[in-house]
Amino acid sequence: MSGNKVSWLNVVKFAGAFIAFLIGAGFATGQEVFQYFAAYGYEGFLVGLFVLICFVYVGGDFIVAGFNEHFKNTNDIYRYYCGKYIGGFYDYFSIAFIYMSYIVMLGGAGATVNQYYHLSPVVGAILMMVLSVGTVVFGLGKIVDVIGSIGPLIVIIAIGVGLAAIVTNPGGIAEGARLIASGELDITRVGSNWFMSGTSYVGFCMLWLAAFLAAMGTKANSKKEAVIGTTLGAIGFVLGAIILMLGLLSSLQDLYTSDIPSLIIAEKIWPPLATIFSVIIIAGIYTTAVPLLWSVSARFSQEKTTKFYGLTAGLAVIACFVALELPFRKIVNVIYGVNGYVGILLIFFMLAKTCGITKKLAKQK
Repeated sequence: MSGNKVSWLNVVKFAGAFIAFLIGAGFATGQEVFQYFAAYGYEGFLVGLFVLICFVYVGGDFIVAGFNEHFKNTNDIYRYYCGKYIGGFYDYFSIAFIYMSYIVMLGGAGATVNQYYHLSPVVGAILMMVLSVGTVVFGLGKIVDVIGSIGPLIVIIAIGVGLAAIVTNPGGIAEGARLIASGELDITRVGSNWFMSGTSYVGFCMLWLAAFLAAMGTKANSKKEAVIGTTLGAIGFVLGAIILMLGLLSSLQDLYTSDIPSLIIAEKIWPPLATIFSVIIIAGIYTTAVPLLWSVSARFSQEKTTKFYGLTAGLAVIACFVALELPFRKIVNVIYGVNGYVGILLIFFMLAKTCGITKKLAKQK
């Protein structure tokens, strides 16, 4: 399939899947948005602009590469950009990081049920493990359908909570930004400045998105359809992050030490809303945990085989055990932060590849 055929149903699905994949434990709980965006006060807007520009480029490039190449193994996208050896490194590094990110998802589920429902983190982690394994065994097609439908809903609700927090306490945003600038609070953040935060954020998200978007590209009717989908997904995601950032700033003193700051915001707005939002957080974690687990299992086994089912279950059990041994806030800071700086280097290889293709096309004309 080629040409300029565009199915707007597919566009919405692609945009929704893009958003849903990125809205995991870190985003839905507010911890990720806090450490990468809100922790820099008004400079969080610069983080958002940088992330948006990068997401539009890498999202479109990944999905178009998948559309064009139809990789036998979607992780071959790294070799496509970086060559045999560096691409091989990124292949295995990304799989290791994706698996670590799945651990973050289980940890986030545990922290959520612990903070709001006062249940043992074991309950949340095991619940997420069972849900993610159950969905992964149905294969990629079902995953895109499921998370593509849930993703936009989660963003709308997250934006709604952020907007409500801003409206109920608009003066709190300036106060929160002032407290951050003054250094009065011991804030957990990723990076030493907004630019380093943005590069780390884009880097770890790229390691998540590469293989998944390459696989999704094979389901597009055209490059145009694929790029419109990822572009809308990038805009929706960053818009949600910025609004949630402002909501977090408006109540900074109440939530800067919390594992689940977004729940604090919801509870302040209206206590029953916190109950609804706790379910939304779990849904957000689910939409990211599923494709993360699928990416690892599909790398080493063929879908719908005994090996695939066994590997999926085994990886999930090990991840659950590790997630319950480490504090959630620390997991987000270390795993996302460090891996992000390695991931961002990939963008230079992508730019070099893009420039090379452009030169070839120019010569052909």
